[in-house]
Amino acid sequence: MQQIVSEREVIRLVRALRPLILDRAGAADVREKSAANYVTATDLAVQRTLFRQLTRRWPGIQCMGEEEGAAARRSDRPVWILDPIDGTANLVHGYGESAVSLALWDGREVVLGVVYNPFREEVFSAARGQGSRCNGARIHCSNRTGLGHSLAIFGTSPYEKEERADALFDRLKRIYLRTEDLRRGGSAAIDLCRVAAGRAELYFEYNLKPWDYAAGQLILREAGGACTAMDGGSLCPLENADILATNGLIHEQVLALLGPAAGRS
Repeated sequence: MQQIVSEREVIRLVRALRPLILDRAGAADVREKSAANYVTATDLAVQRTLFRQLTRRWPGIQCMGEEEGAAARRSDRPVWILDPIDGTANLVHGYGESAVSLALWDGREVVLGVVYNPFREEVFSAARGQGSRCNGARIHCSNRTGLGHSLAIFGTSPYEKEERADALFDRLKRIYLRTEDLRRGGSAAIDLCRVAAGRAELYFEYNLKPWDYAAGQLILREAGGACTAMDGGSLCPLENADILATNGLIHEQVLALLGPAAGRS
């Protein structure tokens, strides 16, 4: 990349969004895009504010965001990939588990990722080849190697509920019976970071969008974890995907356990 992007400066810009995100008036201004799929005034304000600041500081880098049809024009050029509020339903309900997820694609791969949860005041970040951090301190995936002592996180999407339900709950039952326990957080970006920080050993979810996982998958990998498609294939963070993320040590075990599922996979 010709433009040098400072991880510290990106974190500063993202953290400055906290008052905007915690303003309940914005969260209460809700429009339903589709069934159980919301956009709030907060989502829109965060995306507009952050893209304006990023473009001013690093002109020439494209922007791709969840809201308002913000899409990159060329995948072979640098692009910011943003989910202004990952966990919008959580935000609407005051659940306290939502995050800004921002990644930088350099034309070949994701080279920077920042996930900020203002409700816990946690900033997860990673730069390619430099490890992962939470609030500046290095983080690592857990070293657990047995499924029986592994905590599993799963996600559910409001999209295609009827088509996905059988496959999801068939695989979820397999995971539940073999692992220590299950958790459901409601933010893919935060869930990926929880695995990166050693707070859980695996996470999976269907039909994630690039802005859901682009930053989190880099943070996870830089923390020593593995992130693939649910069939074990490689990922392109500019495309939708069914995601499996683990601490790396149990990845093959989980892939074998998931296997084919009932219904559409």
